[in-house]
Amino acid sequence: MSGRPEVERVVREVISVILPAADPARVAAATTLKELGADSVDRVEIVVEAMDRLGVVAPMSDFSGLPDLDALVDRLLARRPV
Repeated sequence: MSGRPEVERVVREVISVILPAADPARVAAATTLKELGADSVDRVEIVVEAMDRLGVVAPMSDFSGLPDLDALVDRLLARRPV
């Protein structure tokens, strides 16, 4: 994995698949998944799919309460395989 740009790309791709109505221009670091229209099920699906694509293995509880997409990317980076 090539670091933060790769994780950001994967998160954006997953969001575009799970939330096709979300405006890609609104997918920014300080945006929350809820602001993009994600309900609780969508948020879980986004995290699980991003984890799968990135090879991250961590409990879902590690991803609860994240304030924005930047925090999600940080958490995925911290949990990625070495």
